[in-house]
Amino acid sequence: MRKSLIALLTALVLVIVTACGSNAGNGGESGSGSTSESTNTGSAEAAKDTITVWTYPVYETYEADLKVLVDDFMKEHPNLTVKTEMLSWAEGPQKFDVALNAGNPPDLYFHAVDGAYASSGLELPIDSYLTPEIKNDYYPGTLELAQVQGVQYGLPLYQFQWGWGGNKRLLEEAGIDWQKIQKEGWTWSEFKAAAAKLTKKLPDGSTQYALTTDGTSLDFIELLTRNNGMPDALDENGKLQWNDNRILDTMTFIQDLMKSGYMPKETAALAPKKRTEMFYAGQTALISKAIPYYDVMIQNRNKDIDAGKVQGEKIDFVLLPVPHNDNAPAKAMMGAEGYLMFKQKKDQGEEHAKNAFLVMEALSGAKAGMASNQLVLPFVRDSQAKEFAGKELGQPANIEASKVMATTMQMPITLKLDNDTSAKMKQFKEQVVKPNMQALFAGEKTPDAILQDFVSKGKLIVGK
Repeated sequence: MRKSLIALLTALVLVIVTACGSNAGNGGESGSGSTSESTNTGSAEAAKDTITVWTYPVYETYEADLKVLVDDFMKEHPNLTVKTEMLSWAEGPQKFDVALNAGNPPDLYFHAVDGAYASSGLELPIDSYLTPEIKNDYYPGTLELAQVQGVQYGLPLYQFQWGWGGNKRLLEEAGIDWQKIQKEGWTWSEFKAAAAKLTKKLPDGSTQYALTTDGTSLDFIELLTRNNGMPDALDENGKLQWNDNRILDTMTFIQDLMKSGYMPKETAALAPKKRTEMFYAGQTALISKAIPYYDVMIQNRNKDIDAGKVQGEKIDFVLLPVPHNDNAPAKAMMGAEGYLMFKQKKDQGEEHAKNAFLVMEALSGAKAGMASNQLVLPFVRDSQAKEFAGKELGQPANIEASKVMATTMQMPITLKLDNDTSAKMKQFKEQVVKPNMQALFAGEKTPDAILQDFVSKGKLIVGK
């Protein structure tokens, strides 16, 4: 796959030091993430080069699995020094932004493509490094998930996917045909009918809710609007979408769920952690949002319960699509995350960039398909699917459900917007949508009042 690129390095033989270390870029300050280092010695006569990689604990064993990938790469290229740092999800993004603003980002960074990075002038487009072998190995439509306005800025490691999650026992006790829903989807009307069956009083006097979400994030409204003909707050031309009857219908649907008691009355105050705790405790049949990786996570929790390490009821997790408006098609919220490539303010040149791409490809290739396998997500490359055939970790029904959802994927709008327009959409969501959603959950504002706020403030922020 990489022959044409490897040929560019035949004159280079270097010493390799692999580090899950604390280097904040090329000679920067130490980071706060977990680190380790190992060394592989090659020819002392070769020129030396160092590639830095900042990444995250993509799944439970990713740090150990990444080290294997890097070690394999070092054996193939004993002329490169690869230093990796494992960042924390909480602090990593800010740490990277500081490094980028200082002109000293790492060579490779794990993230979804972002227009703000492209506009920094330090993110490197990789179109010129892509060989036909690499392009043909990616499944149709997957490379596009790492492009901004048609320019390739990253190699997808996996396609992330948001849906809803269900407790199999509670669904079946209520007579809900979850297998049919996985295959065919469901409408808002069908969901309301199911919610009436899933909501009930428990023997201890508490309520079992049909659906629980948190009141601190925007994924709930984003998932529902996508399934009501609006892929995002703006369309691909940067025009505001959440200003007509479609957003009104979506908020009315949510209001009806709250008034009917299908969702907790304290939703506005719920944090994501509390939502998960309620799911584990059997206090809610469904949660939003849910990722396919919950399947593996809950399987591991069940093992801990059997071993006496965790107290609670074992759960069979069911991945479900988000219901769609009766008059709109189902659309899955998906995108890609993987490695992006950067140069520093003190540019190290084209040969260094080629070396960085070699590492990028090694961390995204066939064996890197372990990420999709662990996360129970569709593979992005044919070589990955072949590498892990028969080794799937997710339950067969959930793996198939993930594949079905992928057929309704809609390209993220952010990949088609310029940086300025993306920033305006983010501002609109944070300053206008988030407080209004909390007010809707709390019953403090009506959908009509919120719509007027969206229209008036949307004009001020977005301008069209």
